[in-house]
Amino acid sequence: MLKAVVGAGLGVGMGGGAHGFLYERHHVELTRRPFPISGLPEALRGLRIGVITDVHRSQTVSHDLVTAAVNLLMAERPDLILLGGDYVSWRDQRFVQAAAESLAPLSAPHGVLAILGNHDDERDMPAALTAKGFTVLKDARTRLKIRGETMDFAGLRYWTYRLADVAHVMRGALPHAILLAHTPKRLHEAQQLAVPAVVSGHTHGGQIVLPGIGAIAAREFPVIAGVEQRQGTTIFVSRGVGTVYVPVRVNCPPEVAVLTLEPFMRS
Repeated sequence: MLKAVVGAGLGVGMGGGAHGFLYERHHVELTRRPFPISGLPEALRGLRIGVITDVHRSQTVSHDLVTAAVNLLMAERPDLILLGGDYVSWRDQRFVQAAAESLAPLSAPHGVLAILGNHDDERDMPAALTAKGFTVLKDARTRLKIRGETMDFAGLRYWTYRLADVAHVMRGALPHAILLAHTPKRLHEAQQLAVPAVVSGHTHGGQIVLPGIGAIAAREFPVIAGVEQRQGTTIFVSRGVGTVYVPVRVNCPPEVAVLTLEPFMRS
């Protein structure tokens, strides 16, 4: 789909395509957004969570690009960092260690939590991330003590989608837990299970967003990018850092994000 979209985009204007290849995909933006969570204890108001996802380290996504993203996020000094998967493209073993090395400088007072994406293998990539001191959640949950309060973070494998399996991961979680799911399609299950918050990537924000048309390649997802609230569940979907299929971004720059937690007040 992305190949077809970039073809259409180049047909509309070679200048836009060239800009997306030569400039836009290389310039990472910092996104700061409030992130309301139902049931969040007052002591956790203002907690700042950094998000980096969809690095896609490859021949077309350089170490320098990922380093720029890492440096941009570290300058914000987040309290906790979440990694959203797809560290390489097509499970390319040549870049597994390179991806981990480029992310290695990430650190935060409450740690770095990671999940896997559909482009990551189940053995080498998590091992490389674990070796850098990151906690990899594969259909698992971890509980952190922060500001005298406890907070749960759950992480899904990409291929975990049955409601019963997601429920198993969330069973016993605190009412203000955050679910890490590579694809925002897991918002549907989160809503059914009354999970208050989801952090995702996978869409690249559409990667190519055409004027008057939008992000054609990401229309299958309930949320393409940004923060939205759906029936009591707040979701953030990152545009990610890298590219896949075609090394182009149009009207959709790469990003790292800092989410500032606040209680969600139901109307």
